[in-house]
Amino acid sequence: MNKYFSLAEIQSWSRFTRANFINTLTGFKSLSLIGTVNKAGESNVAVFSNIVHLGADPALIGFVNRPLAAAPHTLANIKSNGFYTVNHIHPSFVEKAHQTSAKYPDEVNEFTEVGLTEEYLDGINVPFVKESTIKYLLSLKEIIPIALNATYLVIGQLEKVLIDPSLKPTSDGFLHLDQAGSISSNGLDAYYKTELIDRYDYAKPGIPVQKMATKK
Repeated sequence: MNKYFSLAEIQSWSRFTRANFINTLTGFKSLSLIGTVNKAGESNVAVFSNIVHLGADPALIGFVNRPLAAAPHTLANIKSNGFYTVNHIHPSFVEKAHQTSAKYPDEVNEFTEVGLTEEYLDGINVPFVKESTIKYLLSLKEIIPIALNATYLVIGQLEKVLIDPSLKPTSDGFLHLDQAGSISSNGLDAYYKTELIDRYDYAKPGIPVQKMATKK
Protein backbone atom coordinates (compact mmCIF):
# COMPACT_ATOMS: atom_id res chain seq x y z
CA MET A 1 0.00 0.00 0.00
CA ASN A 2 1.25 3.46 -0.85
CA LYS A 3 2.40 5.76 1.93
CA TYR A 4 0.18 8.85 2.13
CA PHE A 5 1.69 12.27 2.91
CA SER A 6 -0.74 15.08 3.66
CA LEU A 7 0.17 18.71 3.01
CA ALA A 8 -0.12 19.36 6.74
CA GLU A 9 2.43 16.62 7.48
CA ILE A 10 4.84 17.89 4.81
CA GLN A 11 4.58 21.44 6.17
CA SER A 12 5.46 20.19 9.64
CA TRP A 13 8.89 19.03 8.47
CA SER A 14 12.02 21.16 8.72
CA ARG A 15 12.55 23.71 5.94
CA PHE A 16 15.40 21.72 4.36
CA THR A 17 13.61 18.36 4.53
CA ARG A 18 10.44 19.86 3.03
CA ALA A 19 12.35 21.56 0.21
CA ASN A 20 14.33 18.43 -0.61
CA PHE A 21 11.21 16.24 -0.71
CA ILE A 22 9.18 18.59 -2.92
CA ASN A 23 12.16 19.18 -5.21
CA THR A 24 12.54 15.45 -5.84
CA LEU A 25 8.85 15.01 -6.72
CA THR A 26 9.26 16.81 -10.05
CA GLY A 27 11.88 14.29 -11.19
CA PHE A 28 15.30 14.60 -12.75
CA LYS A 29 16.25 18.09 -13.89
CA SER A 30 18.67 19.50 -16.40
CA LEU A 31 21.73 20.91 -14.70
CA SER A 32 23.89 23.77 -15.96
CA LEU A 33 26.19 26.57 -14.90
CA ILE A 34 25.07 30.10 -15.77
CA GLY A 35 27.90 32.50 -16.51
CA THR A 36 27.45 36.26 -16.03
CA VAL A 37 29.52 39.37 -15.39
CA ASN A 38 28.74 42.19 -12.94
CA LYS A 39 28.95 45.95 -13.46
CA ALA A 40 32.54 45.99 -12.21
CA GLY A 41 33.52 43.43 -14.86
CA GLU A 42 33.90 40.55 -12.38
CA SER A 43 32.88 37.13 -13.68
CA ASN A 44 30.21 35.11 -11.89
CA VAL A 45 29.14 31.49 -12.32
CA ALA A 46 26.36 29.63 -10.50
CA VAL A 47 24.67 26.24 -10.77
CA PHE A 48 20.98 26.05 -11.79
CA SER A 49 18.73 22.99 -12.04
CA ASN A 50 15.57 24.55 -13.47
CA ILE A 51 16.51 25.53 -17.02
CA VAL A 52 13.73 24.75 -19.47
CA HIS A 53 13.07 24.93 -23.22
CA LEU A 54 10.20 27.35 -23.93
CA GLY A 55 10.09 27.18 -27.73
CA ALA A 56 12.19 26.70 -30.86
CA ASP A 57 10.90 29.55 -33.07
CA PRO A 58 11.88 31.90 -31.63
CA ALA A 59 14.43 29.88 -29.70
CA LEU A 60 13.58 30.71 -26.08
CA ILE A 61 15.01 29.18 -22.93
CA GLY A 62 13.91 30.00 -19.40
CA PHE A 63 15.09 29.48 -15.87
CA VAL A 64 13.70 30.30 -12.45
CA ASN A 65 15.76 32.58 -10.22
CA ARG A 66 15.13 32.18 -6.51
CA PRO A 67 14.07 35.13 -4.31
CA LEU A 68 16.62 37.93 -4.45
CA ALA A 69 17.44 37.58 -0.77
CA ALA A 70 18.72 34.07 -1.48
CA ALA A 71 20.22 34.47 -4.98
CA PRO A 72 20.71 38.11 -6.02
CA HIS A 73 23.87 38.15 -8.15
CA THR A 74 22.99 36.18 -11.29
CA LEU A 75 19.76 38.06 -11.94
CA ALA A 76 21.32 41.46 -11.22
CA ASN A 77 24.17 40.72 -13.62
CA ILE A 78 21.80 39.59 -16.38
CA LYS A 79 19.70 42.73 -15.95
CA SER A 80 22.72 45.03 -16.22
CA ASN A 81 24.48 43.21 -19.06
CA GLY A 82 21.65 41.71 -21.09
CA PHE A 83 23.57 38.51 -21.90
CA TYR A 84 24.50 35.28 -20.11
CA THR A 85 25.81 31.80 -20.90
CA VAL A 86 24.49 28.34 -20.07
CA ASN A 87 27.06 25.55 -19.74
CA HIS A 88 26.38 21.83 -19.35
CA ILE A 89 27.97 20.08 -16.37
CA HIS A 90 29.96 16.84 -16.64
CA PRO A 91 31.14 14.35 -13.98
CA SER A 92 34.74 15.59 -14.19
CA PHE A 93 33.83 18.90 -12.53
CA VAL A 94 30.54 18.22 -10.73
CA GLU A 95 32.04 18.99 -7.30
CA LYS A 96 33.31 22.36 -8.51
CA ALA A 97 29.89 23.08 -10.02
CA HIS A 98 28.18 22.17 -6.74
CA GLN A 99 30.46 24.55 -4.83
CA THR A 100 29.24 27.51 -6.93
CA SER A 101 25.95 27.28 -5.02
CA ALA A 102 27.72 28.69 -1.96
CA LYS A 103 26.78 32.29 -1.13
CA TYR A 104 29.92 34.13 -2.15
CA PRO A 105 30.01 37.95 -2.02
CA ASP A 106 29.37 39.76 -5.30
CA GLU A 107 33.01 40.78 -5.67
CA VAL A 108 34.24 37.16 -5.51
CA ASN A 109 34.94 35.43 -8.84
CA GLU A 110 33.40 31.96 -8.44
CA PHE A 111 35.43 30.61 -11.37
CA THR A 112 38.64 31.31 -9.48
CA GLU A 113 37.20 30.32 -6.11
CA VAL A 114 36.05 26.82 -7.16
CA GLY A 115 38.71 26.08 -9.79
CA LEU A 116 36.74 26.38 -13.04
CA THR A 117 38.14 28.09 -16.14
CA GLU A 118 36.37 31.17 -17.46
CA GLU A 119 36.46 31.53 -21.24
CA TYR A 120 35.74 34.76 -23.08
CA LEU A 121 35.23 34.49 -26.84
CA ASP A 122 35.57 37.22 -29.46
CA GLY A 123 32.68 39.67 -29.39
CA ILE A 124 31.04 38.10 -26.33
CA ASN A 125 31.41 39.93 -23.02
CA VAL A 126 30.12 37.19 -20.70
CA PRO A 127 32.09 34.09 -19.69
CA PHE A 128 31.65 30.49 -20.79
CA VAL A 129 32.88 27.52 -18.74
CA LYS A 130 35.82 26.18 -20.71
CA GLU A 131 35.43 22.66 -19.27
CA SER A 132 31.88 22.34 -20.63
CA THR A 133 31.43 20.55 -23.99
CA ILE A 134 27.95 21.98 -24.69
CA LYS A 135 27.32 25.67 -23.99
CA TYR A 136 25.33 28.54 -25.41
CA LEU A 137 24.81 32.29 -25.26
CA LEU A 138 21.45 33.87 -24.42
CA SER A 139 20.20 37.44 -24.66
CA LEU A 140 17.70 38.59 -22.06
CA LYS A 141 14.15 39.01 -23.41
CA GLU A 142 11.85 39.08 -20.39
CA ILE A 143 11.79 38.74 -16.61
CA ILE A 144 8.46 37.66 -15.14
CA PRO A 145 8.01 38.05 -11.36
CA ILE A 146 6.18 35.16 -9.70
CA ALA A 147 4.36 36.82 -6.81
CA LEU A 148 3.36 33.56 -5.08
CA ASN A 149 6.92 32.88 -3.88
CA ALA A 150 8.95 35.95 -4.94
CA THR A 151 10.87 34.07 -7.64
CA TYR A 152 11.49 35.19 -11.22
CA LEU A 153 11.09 33.44 -14.56
CA VAL A 154 13.99 34.67 -16.70
CA ILE A 155 13.53 34.22 -20.46
CA GLY A 156 16.41 34.43 -22.90
CA GLN A 157 16.77 34.01 -26.66
CA LEU A 158 19.40 31.70 -28.08
CA GLU A 159 22.21 33.61 -29.82
CA LYS A 160 25.16 31.22 -30.21
CA VAL A 161 25.86 27.54 -29.53
CA LEU A 162 29.28 25.98 -28.94
CA ILE A 163 29.64 22.19 -29.09
CA ASP A 164 32.73 20.02 -28.88
CA PRO A 165 33.52 18.70 -32.40
CA SER A 166 33.18 15.10 -31.19
CA LEU A 167 29.51 15.72 -30.35
CA LYS A 168 28.09 16.56 -33.77
CA PRO A 169 24.24 16.58 -33.82
CA THR A 170 22.48 13.83 -35.79
CA SER A 171 20.85 14.57 -39.15
CA ASP A 172 17.60 15.48 -37.36
CA GLY A 173 19.29 17.84 -34.90
CA PHE A 174 19.40 15.49 -31.90
CA LEU A 175 22.27 15.82 -29.42
CA HIS A 176 23.27 12.67 -27.54
CA LEU A 177 23.66 14.20 -24.09
CA ASP A 178 24.57 10.81 -22.64
CA GLN A 179 27.58 10.67 -24.95
CA ALA A 180 28.46 14.24 -23.99
CA GLY A 181 28.42 13.22 -20.34
CA SER A 182 25.91 15.92 -19.41
CA ILE A 183 24.52 15.16 -15.98
CA SER A 184 21.18 15.80 -14.26
CA SER A 185 20.12 16.45 -10.69
CA ASN A 186 17.38 15.55 -8.24
CA GLY A 187 16.58 17.13 -4.93
CA LEU A 188 18.98 19.72 -3.54
CA ASP A 189 22.24 17.80 -3.61
CA ALA A 190 22.11 14.65 -5.76
CA TYR A 191 23.63 14.30 -9.24
CA TYR A 192 23.11 11.59 -11.85
CA LYS A 193 24.64 10.31 -15.06
CA THR A 194 22.25 9.76 -17.98
CA GLU A 195 21.60 6.75 -20.22
CA LEU A 196 19.54 6.63 -23.42
CA ILE A 197 16.74 4.03 -23.37
CA ASP A 198 15.69 4.52 -27.00
CA ARG A 199 14.19 6.99 -29.49
CA TYR A 200 10.71 6.52 -30.98
CA ASP A 201 8.89 7.78 -34.05
CA TYR A 202 6.37 10.61 -33.71
CA ALA A 203 3.26 9.23 -32.01
CA LYS A 204 0.00 9.10 -34.01
CA PRO A 205 -3.42 7.77 -32.97
CA GLY A 206 -4.03 4.15 -33.97
CA ILE A 207 -0.43 3.47 -35.01
CA PRO A 208 1.72 1.18 -32.84
CA VAL A 209 4.78 2.73 -31.24
CA GLN A 210 7.83 2.24 -33.43
CA LYS A 211 11.48 2.61 -32.54
CA MET A 212 13.16 5.28 -34.60
CA ALA A 213 15.70 4.29 -37.19
CA THR A 214 19.24 5.23 -36.18
CA LYS A 215 20.16 8.75 -37.23
CA LYS A 216 23.69 9.76 -38.17
